[in-house]
Parts: sequence; structure tokens; C-alpha cells
Amino acid sequence: MNRLSVSRRIVSNIHGFRSVQRTLCSDTGVKNPDLVSEKKPLEKPGLTDDIPQYDIAIVGGGMVGMALACSLATMPLTKQLSVAIIDSNPALMNNFHIKKEDPPDPRVSTVTPATISFFKDMGAWEFVQQHRHAYFDKMQVWDYTGLGYTRYNARDVDADVLGCVVENKVLHKSLLSCIQNTDFQKTIHSSRLSSITFPAMSSVTSSSGTSSSASGSSAKLELDNGNSMYAKLVVGADGSKSSVRELARIQTTGWKYSQSAIICTVEHAVENFCAWQRFLPNGPIALLPIGEKFSNIVWSMDPKEAVDRNSMSEDDFVNAVNLALDDGYGPHPRSKSFEGGNVFSWLKADSTSSTHEGFEVPPKVTKLASHRMAFPLSLMHANSYASKRLALIGDAAHTVHPLAGQGVNMGFADALCLSKVIAEGVAVGSDIGEITLLQRYESERKAANITMMAILDGFQKAYSIDFMPINVLRALAFNGAQYISPLKRKIISYASGNKLLPLFT
Repeated sequence: MNRLSVSRRIVSNIHGFRSVQRTLCSDTGVKNPDLVSEKKPLEKPGLTDDIPQYDIAIVGGGMVGMALACSLATMPLTKQLSVAIIDSNPALMNNFHIKKEDPPDPRVSTVTPATISFFKDMGAWEFVQQHRHAYFDKMQVWDYTGLGYTRYNARDVDADVLGCVVENKVLHKSLLSCIQNTDFQKTIHSSRLSSITFPAMSSVTSSSGTSSSASGSSAKLELDNGNSMYAKLVVGADGSKSSVRELARIQTTGWKYSQSAIICTVEHAVENFCAWQRFLPNGPIALLPIGEKFSNIVWSMDPKEAVDRNSMSEDDFVNAVNLALDDGYGPHPRSKSFEGGNVFSWLKADSTSSTHEGFEVPPKVTKLASHRMAFPLSLMHANSYASKRLALIGDAAHTVHPLAGQGVNMGFADALCLSKVIAEGVAVGSDIGEITLLQRYESERKAANITMMAILDGFQKAYSIDFMPINVLRALAFNGAQYISPLKRKIISYASGNKLLPLFT
């Protein structure tokens, strides 16, 4: 075949191909047939095989899960990420309102100055300030033996407050409102997680060297309503009975305490501005201000005792509370019992505002202002916080005894740390689900959480023993914290969210 014949055949083929193009274009509405051969099939952004693809899927829309979402929504490097929030709680879908005239809910949290700063940075604290809350600048801790007590004052560390007590529903709503006021790409799925499938390899690459579809390097989540999604990172924020942790087969370490806690709201004749905690033979009782002459009770005790007290009449329960916070079980501590040549005087480098404050009796409870709730207490710690495409935060990673109110603050610190680690990954173009990145979060938070858990567990065990030599040692610890000013400042700083240990820095 000569060159002319070849050229004519090529031209004929081109005309035939263009004819087919025009036919196709007339059916599809494309105006320029010359572009059809170059156009790729249209794909809806964020979809893989008709299954939504997200950067992050947060399982659990409670306070800690919403804090992570809110933090991501307000950080410049992460606010462009697409996030799915999976939670069957209807409150996330319904725009519920909190009425100021409603009585306080018994479920409250004592947030530290570090947590308050976190909320302020996200813009969520403004909502809290518009609803019931109670700052406190003083705290008194003592036990039933009457051998010692400690008073803390915010002035000891040149601060305005030691903390703030807020209803959980107010904290939750503040975070939800914060996210709703941004253009954050979030989707709330009112459903429960059924299964997770993690990719077997760290990356999936075709023979040509190009990455495969997003689903190949993402986790696949199946929901109980039949829907599915892919996510580069799955965050378990679904509480102590975490389905994410269970599905990922992450083991835990821990034990149940032989205690249950009763929580409720009570009312006084006067407003309470101090946080009080007394250690009793069967567990501590805390009286926390909540504002407007209301306080919150957190009372740990033997499970059988909890059943009995929960079934008491309101009058009998109020009397029991007042007895527990006053001189029931033992006498009041003597104020300044070690003053005048006391055993700690040679250690005192200076004096704090609360060093010379005498023991005070908490305000009397006049009546119950809510129903009583009881729940068992335990300690639990996940052996791993992170694996490929997975991170655990909050109660999904750890639960602690409520005696110091640190549980939710540990969870908020998890959320802040993880959001910062994700932002660091985005800044350098890293895969946000890679284990090497997520290990930064685990290494920082696991060390901090284990330290706090060890301290709280030590307190729980030390105050569960009624033995005179142990009682004397506890009294020395109380009075040491009361009169050794540098130690007191370290304790306040650590409890406020400072990472420095009180005894070793």
C-alpha cells in the first residue's frame, strides 16, 4: 500500500471517528466534540464508588468528639478538611435550646483553666458564659479523721480562678454552636457504627506508580442504617464502651473499684463559691458550686450503700449529705494545728494566701434540686491510642475515678493534642492517617494520662484504708500541702492543666 493510500485511510478513519463523536455529543449535550476524547468521566467530589469519602470520621459526638471537630474547624490548617461525625444522639440533629430557668442538670464537669483556654481559643466559651456556670477560686480538702486539711486559693498562683463547674449539656451545646457558626465541611450521621475495615497496606500503588483510588488507602466504615463511608482517619470518641476500640481489637488494662458514685444537684440558702471535698471511710464526697445557690454532689461509696442512699427519702438524703460534709464520721480539723514551731516550718520558703486560712464548714444543703443518679466506678486504659488510620481520645482511651474531676479535662487535652498533630501533618503534606504521624499524639498524651491516672488511683487507694499509721501519713500529706508553699503552688499548677509534675520540677 502506497503512502497516498495510507493517508487517505487515516483521513477516512478520522472523519469516521468525528462522526461518532458528533453522534455521542448530540446525545450528551456536549458542544465541542473535539474535547470529548480528552474529558475524563465526571466524578462527584468526595465520592468513591458512590460511597462518601471523608478526611476524618469522628465516631462519637459527645463533648470530647465535638471538641475535636470544633478545634479542627477553627484551625487555619485543618478547617478545609471534610469531617463526618457519627452519633445516634438526636441532640446533634435537633437544634435544642437550653432554658436558663431550667434547674441544673446533675451531670456536670469541673473544667480546669487549661480547658477554659482551649474553649476560648475555639470561640466556644462565649456560649458557656451566657448560661449557668460557676467559677471558683477556693477549694478545701480534708478527711474524716480531723487530723488535717488543705485549703487552696487561686491567689496562691496569681490566678483568678481554680476552675469552673459547667453542666455537660452547656459544654456540649457550646461546641455544637461553635461548629455551626463556621463553614466547616462536616456531615452528621445519626447512626451507629457497625464495622470498620482498615487497609492492609500503608499505601496502594498501581504498576504505573500512581496511587489507586481513595478507598484503597482509607478505612471503610459501615453504619447500622446500611450506609457506608471511607475516611483517611477514624477517631474513636465513643466513650468507655467504645465500639471503635473493640472493632480495632485494642486491648485495655484496668479494674473496677469497689465503689459507686451518686450525683445530684442540691440547693443552699446562700450561694456557694468554693469547691469542697471530704474523704470518708467509704469514699470521697464533693460539693461543687454550679451557680444561683445550687451545688453539685459527687459522692463515692460502697455499691450497697449507694443503693440504700439512692432509695432514701429526699429529707433523709439531705440530712445524710449535711452530716457527711460536717462532723459526721469524725471531728472537724483544728485550724493551724501545726502553727508555732510546726514540723513543716523549716521547709517554708515563703507564705501563700491560703497558708493561714482556717478550716471552714461548707454551706448547709437545704433541699434536692434534681433526681439522683448512680453509676459504678472503674479505671481503664487502652494499651494503644493509635494505629494506622485510627486514634482514640477521651473515655475511649481512658477512664478514671471522679475524685479530682480530671476525666473530661484529660479528654479535652486529647482532642487539642490530636488536632495539633493533624495540623502538623497537613502543613507538611503528610497522610493524616499514617501511624508515624499519629504516634506523636500517642506518645504525648499517653505519658500525661498515665501519670494523672497513677496519681488519682493512688489517692483512691490511700483514702480507702482506715488504719492509724496510714491516717497519720495522710494527715502529714494534708498539712504538708497546706503549709509548704512551693509544694502547694506546684499542686495547683498541675491540677490546673500544667504538664509539670508537682513533686519533681
